[in-house]
Amino acid sequence: MGNEAVVFQSSDPVFSVRTDGSVYAREEGASLDEPVRFKLTASGPHTHAWEAVVQLSLTSSPSAQQNEDEVTEKGRKVTERKGKMDAPPPVILFSGSGLNGTKGLRRQKRDWVIPPINVAENSRGPFPQMLVSIRSDQDQDISIRYSITGVGADQPPNEVFSIDPEIGKMFVTKPLDREHRSSYHLRAHAVDMNGNQVENPIDLYIFVIDMNDNRPEFKNQVYNGSVDEGSRPGTYVMHLSAFDADDNTTANGMVRYRILSQTPHSPIPNMFTINSETGDIVTVAPGLDREKVSQYTIIVQATDMEGNLNFGLSNTATAIITVTDINDNPPMLTSRTFSGEVPENRVDLVVANLTVIDADQPHSPNWNAIYRIISGDPSGHFTIRTDPISNDGMVTVVKPVDFEMNRAFMLTVVVSNQAHLASGIQSSLQSTAGVTISVQDVNEPPYFPTNPKHIRFEEGVPAGTSLTTFSASDPDRLQMQQIIRYLKLNDPADWLSINGTNGQIITTAILDRESVYVKNNVYEATFLAIDNGSPEASGTGTLQISLIDINDNPPALVPRESQICERMNKNVNGVNITAADADTDPNAGPFVFELPNYPTSIRRNWTISRISGDYARLSLRYQVYLEPGMYEVPIVVSDSGNPPLSNRSVIKVKVCPCDEHGDCTTLGAVAAAGLGTGAIISILICIIILLCMVLLFVVWIKRREKERQTKQLLIDPEDDVRDNILKYDEEGGGEEDQDYDLSQLQQPDSLDHIISKPPGVRRVDERPIIPESQYPIRPVVPHPGDIGDFIHEGLRAADNDPTAPPYDSLLVFDYEGSGSTAGSVSSLNSSSTGDQDYDYLNDWGPRFKKLADMYGGGADD
Repeated sequence: MGNEAVVFQSSDPVFSVRTDGSVYAREEGASLDEPVRFKLTASGPHTHAWEAVVQLSLTSSPSAQQNEDEVTEKGRKVTERKGKMDAPPPVILFSGSGLNGTKGLRRQKRDWVIPPINVAENSRGPFPQMLVSIRSDQDQDISIRYSITGVGADQPPNEVFSIDPEIGKMFVTKPLDREHRSSYHLRAHAVDMNGNQVENPIDLYIFVIDMNDNRPEFKNQVYNGSVDEGSRPGTYVMHLSAFDADDNTTANGMVRYRILSQTPHSPIPNMFTINSETGDIVTVAPGLDREKVSQYTIIVQATDMEGNLNFGLSNTATAIITVTDINDNPPMLTSRTFSGEVPENRVDLVVANLTVIDADQPHSPNWNAIYRIISGDPSGHFTIRTDPISNDGMVTVVKPVDFEMNRAFMLTVVVSNQAHLASGIQSSLQSTAGVTISVQDVNEPPYFPTNPKHIRFEEGVPAGTSLTTFSASDPDRLQMQQIIRYLKLNDPADWLSINGTNGQIITTAILDRESVYVKNNVYEATFLAIDNGSPEASGTGTLQISLIDINDNPPALVPRESQICERMNKNVNGVNITAADADTDPNAGPFVFELPNYPTSIRRNWTISRISGDYARLSLRYQVYLEPGMYEVPIVVSDSGNPPLSNRSVIKVKVCPCDEHGDCTTLGAVAAAGLGTGAIISILICIIILLCMVLLFVVWIKRREKERQTKQLLIDPEDDVRDNILKYDEEGGGEEDQDYDLSQLQQPDSLDHIISKPPGVRRVDERPIIPESQYPIRPVVPHPGDIGDFIHEGLRAADNDPTAPPYDSLLVFDYEGSGSTAGSVSSLNSSSTGDQDYDYLNDWGPRFKKLADMYGGGADD
């Protein structure tokens, strides 16, 4: 029973019971040909004792046995059996009383442990299949009803287990699945017919015994791993794992791994092994070489039952192992020597191409080549760049080379990988090569040794003055001496010329420092030097002439106009004046301002006072009054040059009445402008007349617009082509038929002549003699929302009005009476066999050509 504190004593000398509750034979040769019954006594740790009768019998198949025990307490009985349902189960019966004469010992309830009930999963039945029998020791006295509760009975999943309420036999009703639920906990109840509890509920534990009904399952069907080439045996590669849904504490769920196959078999068929318990794949042999085999495909099998291929279930997965590259192959140049050519004075030009071979994985750090020049280029004229596609080395010129300095370069180049070589791998002798670069001589352009060239001259140099010689040199010294000629490339002011043979610069005009072409006192011109090589080459040079200022510009008075009050007072300071001089110091300020001696009124009315070296003040003399008006005041301004230059300038001063602040009043400003009262009045009258004309023009425009809106049409409504039907019902007969009565062609206004017309034949296109329909009166302008109703109403009225044209009748244009004296025209025919001549039809033109062909044929027909 699993309780070591319980001691079992059997009354049969052959059979006994161990502490775990299993029954065994004490002697060999024990026979169960007939059922054996014996009494079993169980003693508890507190000297409590129980009795039971055990019956043993053989079953038909030992492998299909089940345990069935019957336990009887004072308050309950539990029956569990071993064997098939069709075989009589062994019964373990516990009596309800203690041992007789054992010092009054009494049986204690709840001290007995109920063993669990084991049920194999996926049983094939038949169902319901009996599991255990539950009995109460009071069923001899009263009627007992048994029931079970818990998951699998009255809780989902319901009705997995059932019980016979009268005899207490419990059944399983369907196959169980351990992977869905591995155990059940039920409670058994015993009540009388009135529902009163007879016994305390007992706990029943049902364990589902696992069967090997699930294969191991890999999480992925394909696993990817990698290992470096050249790895030693025992190197970890990757891990695979499979899951078995069966109980992993039993062999059903214990998975073992093995390798079924390896593809390819190079260098040996078993390059890898797998740990059968963990699923770790490791290498077992050396010789992994990515350049020979870059990938292995391994089929791995997982089997349960601890790998037993006879009883276990299996599954497979694929492991793809990629051999990763290491730098075990140094780069090798395809040749020991390379050569190339470079024109002089060229840069960013590829002059040689170095090819390399590397067996490592392309476009990886183990394959990418790095080139270095280790000798032959001390000045750094060349560099080697790697082509990212082909891995070739491109020798490129980064600094111009000169044929006259170096006719050839002997470079030593070494190549290596971006990644370091693997341990134990040595560099190849083919990683170094020599590169010969020949320099090609080209016609180099002349150059000016001093560029730009600076010279200084005073402005005002006359034309024809020789300034300097701006000559160029030819760098092609080893060739035949070439001839250089000179041209002017850019001369903004056209002041210079250059001698085409020796480069002498001569002025063609006066140099003016104040010219707009001179920037910061410097005049700049560009010249061209061209040799006679093949092809010609040219170089440019810039000549910068710094012009020294001379006093060649007199000062000019500033400002040229101003205003002043007619009377001097303490608030009036006069007019501040200065001068502007295009020259620079010392040929500009300070300036000297003076009033001329003539006319004498200037000095009598005006005075000049010095403020500073460049400023002075012009003002009226004290107690001098001038009439308002415009006055021209001449002033002589002199600069500080040597010799000084003077300029007589005139400033226009407006004299006007001023207010207390010294500002000219409005009337005073007008008066100062030289306009009298009459002129002012005339100007105001002209302004008023102009405003009146504008007002009259606006009124005329408004009135014309109003007349245009209210003016009626000048044409008859019937002749108006807008929204009207044109009537073409009047036809004349030409010049010979002008005398006709149009009233006969028009609709009569009255019906008297129709009503008085005798019965008989009459025109049916006349308006019927019935009252005309009265259309409903509608507003002149319909509401936009009633347009649809308006259209439908008019259509309906027109359809129902029989007097509205057109009249539904045959139009008879005229009645000529009955009968005819002409007879029938059906006797006429188109025969042309008569004597009439139709040749004249040919003279009527192309329109009658068809008739002429039909009737004018004559003898030809």
